[in-house]
Amino acid sequence: MDEKVLLLESSIRRDMEVIAGIYEEIARRPGIAQADEDTLIVIAYHLHNLYNAFENIFLNIAALFENTADEVARWHSQLLERMRLDLMPLRPAVIDDVAYDALDELRRFRHLFRHAYGIRLDRARLGLVLDKALVLQKVYPALLERFIAFLRTLVG
Repeated sequence: MDEKVLLLESSIRRDMEVIAGIYEEIARRPGIAQADEDTLIVIAYHLHNLYNAFENIFLNIAALFENTADEVARWHSQLLERMRLDLMPLRPAVIDDVAYDALDELRRFRHLFRHAYGIRLDRARLGLVLDKALVLQKVYPALLERFIAFLRTLVG
């Protein structure tokens, strides 16, 4: 079990580096109000990737702790919901309600971005999603570091 826990920690840290890089890319862009259509698409792409990186962390956690989603049609939302559950002594909650709210908005946007072909991006909606992503940026490092600290208690 120790090697699986160490692998999970390493994987989380790698994804945290990816997340930090995505936030750096987002910060290099002008604000939503000043952005042209091409820039809006780039920002949307980064927000899409941001959620994917978080979901990858959650999938890896679920795989280790057998906290899988049961309902195939809702597995993305179910996985996110389960990450805020405290399942001690199995594992603590990975995210809090603030992070959940931001991630759920990103999850819904990611679904729209992937599946809504041929629509133009709504500047106001994209602004809302970006605002949620910026809230998440402030809280996720401490939450994931707390979870990693828990993982270290499992390594003998």
